[in-house]
Amino acid sequence: MPQESTRVRAPIVVQYSKTRIVVTHGPDAGLSVEVAGTPVRIGTASDNDLVLSDDTVSRKHCEISPTPNGIQVRDTGSRNGVFLANVRINDALLAGATSLRIGETTLSVQPLPETVDREQATTDRFGDVLGRSAKMRELFADLERIAPADVTLLIEGETGTGKDLVAESVHQMSPRADKPYVVFDCGAVTPSLAESELFGHERGAFTGASTARAGVFEQADGGTLFLDELGELPKDLQPKLLRVLEKREVRRIGSSKVVLVDVRLIAATNRNTAVEVRRGNFREDLYFRVSTAHVVVPPLRERLEDLPMLVEHFLSRETPPRSLEDIPSTVWEMFRAHRWPGNVRELRNAVQRLLITPERALRGVEPVSGPVSLPAGQPASSSDIVPLRIARREAGDAFERAYLENALRRTGGNVTRAAAIAEVSRQMVQKMMRKHGMG
Repeated sequence: MPQESTRVRAPIVVQYSKTRIVVTHGPDAGLSVEVAGTPVRIGTASDNDLVLSDDTVSRKHCEISPTPNGIQVRDTGSRNGVFLANVRINDALLAGATSLRIGETTLSVQPLPETVDREQATTDRFGDVLGRSAKMRELFADLERIAPADVTLLIEGETGTGKDLVAESVHQMSPRADKPYVVFDCGAVTPSLAESELFGHERGAFTGASTARAGVFEQADGGTLFLDELGELPKDLQPKLLRVLEKREVRRIGSSKVVLVDVRLIAATNRNTAVEVRRGNFREDLYFRVSTAHVVVPPLRERLEDLPMLVEHFLSRETPPRSLEDIPSTVWEMFRAHRWPGNVRELRNAVQRLLITPERALRGVEPVSGPVSLPAGQPASSSDIVPLRIARREAGDAFERAYLENALRRTGGNVTRAAAIAEVSRQMVQKMMRKHGMG
């Protein structure tokens, strides 16, 4: 065989400058984070990279992304905006050090002299995961090193980014590819049954245990176990999971016999696990154990250059197959302007809808009955008007509740189907239901 055909092209090395973001004013003054080549998500939600307690800051307030050309700042749908001096910015590229105001918090963004080298793969796919963007090629370079190493892997990323596909591709590219690949969704079973599903049980171990059953660790023996939505694992099971990973043995419920298991663990979550550790929701020792290798799958809005490739892939899987020429230019404009909160999963659904109702490609649900407003015919006095930040929050809550009621009404109260329509996780719908006292 000619030497040229067997030559492996070396990965591309890209250099990123470090950036430090510091809270200089506000309730969280002193907090800081340093990054190189990755965006920083800022807000009050626990899965942000910089989590604030300022109640004038939105849950998902903004993203700050260092780039070779400057600091890109994006407002991600905040109530109170992002301000540079007295100018509100939505999406801007800033040069040099700068100071930003979000709510009552001030951020100092400082480029640093240090740099970090990152490798980029020379291919546009890893297994079944596709992407030509720099962020995906960096992910592929990491996965190419991780897959054959047989280490535990933690995959983080927003809902719909394809974490499950990454996990399966790592298994297929590993030495365990011809062994079992078992998936367990930590958020799909009730806490009372989770232990049995993980570790198995003997007959008569509890009410309803009419036969003995192997847990997912035993089922995956010799192969790979993928724990999806790891952040939903009940806290009382976390030390038991840690024990299995360290000793490589399980004990079924109701049994004194120890069963040795040889399993590679891959876990995924849409939460920021390090933040969950700091909040006391996830055990630190388990976090370090499952994150021997750690990757983050970028959201679709950060790799919009991958849209044509992904759309072409989804079109090719239709019956009959379609091509990019079938996409009207107006739809492409809509796709490129969209923020894709549901990520690749939302894009796949949009492509499927596009082929049936092009004018509704990005609509997942019917519009709610109407905007929240003051009752007609009642002029507002100064005593009727609340501060703008409170009014915005109340309007947002009202819209969220109306949206949720509409989705649940259309699905007959089925939470899983409502989550699919909204293109968010089932856990997110349940959280919104609790927030609004709906279940």
